[in-house]
Amino acid sequence: MHSTLIVARMAPGAQADVARLFADFDQSDMPHRMGTRRRQLFAFNGLYFHLQDFDDDNGGELIQGAKDDPRFVRISDDLTPFIAPYDPKTWRSPADAMAQRFYRWQQPA
Repeated sequence: MHSTLIVARMAPGAQADVARLFADFDQSDMPHRMGTRRRQLFAFNGLYFHLQDFDDDNGGELIQGAKDDPRFVRISDDLTPFIAPYDPKTWRSPADAMAQRFYRWQQPA
């Protein structure tokens, strides 16, 4: 399994709105098209964490292929009032908001 973690800033009290937008988005075929297996959203002290799990390392490539889909564009636009880049000076694309994993442990099967 492959995971990505996006870190951004979230407007105070926006959790319900953001959750609703993703609940609607996840009812479509977009998660399947992007290879998303699981999505979890977290908030902490004004920060937003978006954890996405994929079956394999192709998640980033599949998301790149879906980013021009009108539904992907729409959710990105709809999130704009609630989610802002962590560092607007360096942000150019969602890849600039992805945390880098530096350790992983898993329970043996």
